[in-house]
This record gives sequence, structure tokens and C-alpha cells, in this order.
Amino acid sequence: MATSIPPSTNIQNISENALDDNTMFIPTMLANKPTIPKQFFWPKSETAPATGILDAPIIDLQGILTGDASSIKKQVDALRVACETHGFFLVVNHGIDTNILNETLDRAAEFFTMPLETKLNIVQKKGSMSGYSGAHSERFSDKLPWKECLSFKSGGSIEEFMGSSLGKEFEPMGLVYQNYSEAMKKLTLSIMELLGLSLDVGKDYYREFFQDCGYIMRCNYYPRCPEPELTQGTGAHSDTVALTILQQEEVEGLEVFTGGAWQSILPVPGSLVVNIGDTFMAMTNDIYKSCVHRAVVNRHSSRRSIAFFVIPRGNKVVRAHDSLIGPNGKRLYPDFTWSELEEFTQKYHRVDENTLKCFAQRLRLLGSSSSE
Repeated sequence: MATSIPPSTNIQNISENALDDNTMFIPTMLANKPTIPKQFFWPKSETAPATGILDAPIIDLQGILTGDASSIKKQVDALRVACETHGFFLVVNHGIDTNILNETLDRAAEFFTMPLETKLNIVQKKGSMSGYSGAHSERFSDKLPWKECLSFKSGGSIEEFMGSSLGKEFEPMGLVYQNYSEAMKKLTLSIMELLGLSLDVGKDYYREFFQDCGYIMRCNYYPRCPEPELTQGTGAHSDTVALTILQQEEVEGLEVFTGGAWQSILPVPGSLVVNIGDTFMAMTNDIYKSCVHRAVVNRHSSRRSIAFFVIPRGNKVVRAHDSLIGPNGKRLYPDFTWSELEEFTQKYHRVDENTLKCFAQRLRLLGSSSSE
């Protein structure tokens, strides 16, 4: 039976209530309890199981990296179909050194096994996108995700951030994360070339727009859970960013909503997961779809992943290319900047599958108010 996406919550003030000490997200403790705290409960409508396995398209990047025209044409056609359907695909032959990928996952695993008091020394502060978060309890008080995160936003040295927060001995770990981010930024530009070709705006259009892109890098840890049917690792949402590149372990957990149902994604060794985000969907005037996805947890295995979120520089205006607005000349979204969208999700709206729609509605309301 097809599963419906739950309706979006209305624009709301983000809760500032954190978990108290009795319900602090301590995986080593909570994973061994028979039940989970009620703050981690999600509605049944949002925890319905996947009904199948997605035949995820695999895009070979070797052609774009080597300039092989025939290979590029084949990949462009496959990419277009995927992005028009659900905005999700895998990339192989991406050119990222395996040592960089493995070492980053290893350092993330090392961090999450550290004592809570160590992790709290780098806890994410209000209004910041960098630092440690246990179940996002610093922002929300219910429907908490069963996970821990360590995030870094571009604009400073990750090596220095780790050293100043945790001590000089953590700078090598920060350098690993920094090198990973630089490799992902380079990969981003190759993917943007293919996206430009697939939309007939030229291979340089998006590459140039994102040449100086910012990013948010996030290490995720999903511990095993005693009652996985009651909670979510990450609830249903589409990413607000332009593009997400994800490295995951060979443990299932990622699911995509397409064709009216949830579909599981089987890990493919050597591949990286890529999905279109809200910002890029707006840049295509909804021709390409922002991928609705979630992460589920299980009783027996933990799961780790590294997400690299690509964002435009804060002052760059996001708007669809003239050739993508259709014969009626209608743009579906007001012009905006990433900074405005980021502020919206931090102050007014918990990210879900309708974030962009609600954000655009707010921009129109603010625009009409200012013109009166």
C-alpha cells in the first residue's frame, strides 16, 4: 500500500528547550534500555516502513572528469531522468581518494565513542551550525531524532576549531575533516557541470555559480535502538541546500519517498549518494525535484554517514535561469539568498518536506507587507 507523506507543520517558533540530564542522548546508556524516552517518539504516520527497494540510478563521473563526450551524453540523459523523478542518484568513479573517505569515517567513529563530557566541550551553540549535537535537543523538545551529529560550516579552519574547542591533540582529526571538505568541493563542481548540461544551460553555468560555494559538513551517528519502530534517525524532509553528497557505511538506513511510497536504498560499495536540495530545485523552477528522504534505525547495528551540504555564498541571489521558466514566463519562487533560507529554518520552521513552499509563502507575505 502506498504511504502518504505526513502534512507539514505550520510555520512555528523553534523550541529552545533542551533535554534535561535524565533524558540526555547518551547512546551507550539508552541503547541498552528496553524502551526509549517519549521525546523520541514519532507519529505512526511518519514511521511507516518502506515498501520496496529503489533501483537507484548510478552516474559514472569518469566521462566528465576525462572529457569523454559519448560517456557524458549517456550520463546526462540518466541524470535528467533521475532529477525529474525524485532528485536522487549515486555517483561512481568520482575521483575521491579512498583513503580520504575511509579516514574521515574512521575519525567520525572515533569522535562519537568519546565520553559525553568531551563531546559537550564542542557542543553546538545557539545560532551556530558548527559543533556537536545530541539528538538536536538544544533546539527541539519532541520528535527527537535518534542520532548524534558533529557539524562544521565553511568560513573557518576546521583544524583550528577542533583544536580550540577540544585541545591541540584534536587538530589532526580536524585536518582530516578539512581535507574531506576540500575534496567534496572539487567533486561538487564536476557534478554541477553535468547538471548544467542536463538542463541545457551549459556546463559552466552552475559550475561558475558554485565556484565559491560554502558548505556544511555533518558527521552522523545512528546508534542501535531498542524500539526502532517508534522513532526516526532523521525524519522525512528535503534538504534546504543546493546539493547533498553523502558517504555512508554498508548498513541500510537511508530511504527515499518516490512513487507514493518509501523505498530503501541499498549501499553500493565505492559510490557516493547525491540528492537535489530545495535551493537547486528553486534554481530549476521545479523542473528538478528536491529529494524527500529519511534515515531509519534498527535494533542490531549502528550506522555512520558523512553528509556534505553544498550552499551558495550567502549574498548570491537564487533564481531560475531564464530558459527554465517555461512559456508563461512564471517564476515559482521569489528571489532569495541562502542566508534568508537558513534564517527561516533556524528561527521559524523545523525542516521537513515542505520547507521551501513555506519559505516562499513567507517571502511573498513579507513582500506584500513592505509594498503597502
